[in-house]
Amino acid sequence: MPRKEQGWITFQTSEEERKILEEFCQDSQRTKTEILRELVRGLNKHQASQASIPTKQTITQVNQENLAIPTTEVSSPKKALKVSSRNILKGVVKKVVTGAVNCEVTLEIVHKVELTSMITRTSVEELGLIVGEEAYAVIKSNDIVIAKE
Repeated sequence: MPRKEQGWITFQTSEEERKILEEFCQDSQRTKTEILRELVRGLNKHQASQASIPTKQTITQVNQENLAIPTTEVSSPKKALKVSSRNILKGVVKKVVTGAVNCEVTLEIVHKVELTSMITRTSVEELGLIVGEEAYAVIKSNDIVIAKE
């Protein structure tokens, strides 16, 4: 069994995370160890620029015949989102009804308890909201009206 004193690091990942890492290794033709070392070495660099907004850069190389070589996407590490709202409900996307401009997104908060929100189609696309994935409902309201017939 590897020991910390020998420099070994072990951690658990989800099946999805493992697949992402393996695909990245294959695409970049690097080992998991090389990728982890690069990530750890880059932590100091990223701490200095923590205030910056995460961005994605696309690197395109051109060979001598001016033909584009496949691109590599490099992204900054994500920071946890902090919000002032105190009403944050975690749920699973149950339904996305897409309209011309807006979308109706339904989250299941707990079994048979659903919350529906109208948001822009652009927001749905940027957030990558798809049925079955986790999302959060962040509620910020001055008042809630209760009505009865």
